[in-house]
Amino acid sequence: MTPVRLRFVPCGGLTSFARRTIVIAATAILVASPSASSAHDIPNDVKLQAFVKPAGTQLQLLVRVPLAAMNEVDFPKRGPGYLDLANAEAALRNAATLWLADNIEIYEGEVELARPRIADIRISLPSDRSFGSYESALAHVTGPRLPDDMELYWNQQLMDVLFEYTIGSDGSAFSIHPRLSRLGLRVLTTLQFLPPTGVSRALEFQGDPGLVRLDPSWHQAALQFTKLGFLHILDGTDHLLFILCLVIPFRRLGPLILLVTSFTVAHSITLIASAFGYAPTALWFPPLVETLIAISILYMALENIIGTNVQRRWMITFVFGLVHGFGFSFVLRETLQFAGPHLLTALLSFNVGVELGQLLVIALLVPTLNLLFRLIPERIGTIVLSALVAHTAWHWVLERGERLSQFPWPTLDTAFLASAMRWLMLILSLGCVLLLVNAALRRMRWLPSNDKMPGEPSGD
Repeated sequence: MTPVRLRFVPCGGLTSFARRTIVIAATAILVASPSASSAHDIPNDVKLQAFVKPAGTQLQLLVRVPLAAMNEVDFPKRGPGYLDLANAEAALRNAATLWLADNIEIYEGEVELARPRIADIRISLPSDRSFGSYESALAHVTGPRLPDDMELYWNQQLMDVLFEYTIGSDGSAFSIHPRLSRLGLRVLTTLQFLPPTGVSRALEFQGDPGLVRLDPSWHQAALQFTKLGFLHILDGTDHLLFILCLVIPFRRLGPLILLVTSFTVAHSITLIASAFGYAPTALWFPPLVETLIAISILYMALENIIGTNVQRRWMITFVFGLVHGFGFSFVLRETLQFAGPHLLTALLSFNVGVELGQLLVIALLVPTLNLLFRLIPERIGTIVLSALVAHTAWHWVLERGERLSQFPWPTLDTAFLASAMRWLMLILSLGCVLLLVNAALRRMRWLPSNDKMPGEPSGD
């Protein structure tokens, strides 16, 4: 065997191209190294606590935020990463300005308040519980500082800041827009507003909630929730498909008024009931409702294919409207807090927004479907469109049913049976009401006795 001889070439013997390649590769490795970017990692979960209190011509904003959320600030350190408390004041004030004051907008009426003054700032231990109330938080922020010789890792501590804004009157209407979502991947803010009236309001929201009215008037709540209901219909694919199934076979004004009214009354009942705490609160209830919504779309699509009439359709629409009302309530679960004392106004306004959205969708669907059915036979078009909707709804039923199956069955105890009996009595009562209304509509000849789908045999 011929021996293999290795020849070592000194760096000076490499070509210019080879040296450049080595330098570029080494630089890329250093830049991509996790250790180089670990100091600027964005925290997963960040929790902020805040108090807003107007008094006289001054508004105080107390904020507690983890230091780790402000990862781009170069806090002075000593030893193995201990925060240098003796020299941290300037860095803390800089962090409070860049990360908090510059990203929190407070309005008096419709006018944004000028930049606040940092009245006090403190470092607190993670175990500190002073932010349980405004009084204890204020006393802590304005009280003694931690000893300078304490050995505290900088990214495990909390920063408490007292901002002071100049205002015209503490009786004004105040709003806040906290643009703090970049502090972490998931930012949870709990805020308490303490007006001079003494009736405080507690709010909790994720990320950037937009402009929050701290003490909204009834018309501000009405406008906000009307807009929310309108946008929810336009963004909700499942509700849009349900409306499409309603409109496909019945595109005349009379049947549409009856169907839309039936759906509106039904979802209003369960939406208001949920807002006042009459809906189940178990974890399995939301996935159950989402599954039932998918089933309602599937049923409507299949009924369009088989054939239906107005008399049967409006009652089925009412039943499924009850289910969709629970779905609407899940949207409002976290946003009703922004209504202030105007809960009923917010609920009714949300319903108005939903109806406006439905009317817009129907106004667009009816002429579009009429134009389509001029190009293809109406019965064939109804079957094809309904089959496409049914295909989508079937996949939703499977997916949502899979999520629902992950929850254990409710325990059949006395409380569950009592609740089931109450709901059963309510369902039976609604069924009787539906039959009575249906009979009344037929007597007044508002409801045709044989209003079949277009293109379907009359059966005579």
